[in-house]
Amino acid sequence: MASKFAIVTGASTGIGLELAKLAAKDGYDLLVAADTPLIDASRDLQGLGVEVRNVEVDLSSFEGVDRLLAAAGGREIDVLVANAGHGLGHSFLEQDPADWRHVIDTNVTGTVYLVQKVAQRMVKRNQGRILITGSIAGHIAGAFHAVYNGSKAFVDSFSDALNNELKETEVTVTCLKPGATETEFFHRAEMDDTKVGTSKKDDPADVAKTGWEGMKKGERSVVHGLMNKLQVAGAKVLGGGASAQMHRGMAEPGTGKE
Repeated sequence: MASKFAIVTGASTGIGLELAKLAAKDGYDLLVAADTPLIDASRDLQGLGVEVRNVEVDLSSFEGVDRLLAAAGGREIDVLVANAGHGLGHSFLEQDPADWRHVIDTNVTGTVYLVQKVAQRMVKRNQGRILITGSIAGHIAGAFHAVYNGSKAFVDSFSDALNNELKETEVTVTCLKPGATETEFFHRAEMDDTKVGTSKKDDPADVAKTGWEGMKKGERSVVHGLMNKLQVAGAKVLGGGASAQMHRGMAEPGTGKE
């Protein structure tokens, strides 16, 4: 058993899995969690010289978060990677309320509850690092992805605020803000027929490395990739109306065929 311990959520594939690999390579025992079976994660994390435990749990509820923390078995958490999240494409008026509520409960409610529970323990020890996966989407009014972008705007802001609240401690909070990344995200969000869904995307391993290195340095916020940084800067200049129109061109159903 390693002396260091990390929890990584949303770790079945994509950015979360790559972050778990980086944690393992840095010598952290792992508790990896997702709301889908972790067969891929189990295979890819073997042979890295650390203990890996999996838990399949729905992190959209307090009960799910409590189950995850109970699975830690009382170990002190040195690193928390709060990466779990869901998207939901198409017109807001066409979405089932249960679906958009699940996006909010996963991206916002479950994330905030998990971070609070872990950060309280870290501050008591005056030691720990937290990496929260936000998104450049939090800076852009997301036409045809409205609830997701709104949830990430909350996460981006929350992470900045918590970072400031803890600045007198040895606990750091870093927000990783990816752009479009080659993961199952767009398929699960039913965005296969959109321009962004069919476009070339960033490598999740590269995105994860940006976030992990930023967390180790205690950086407040890290945006992966020059084009993503330009999108964030452009959205600030253009304002909500123009950025919503820009996003519409990427996320409106059918744009992937144009």
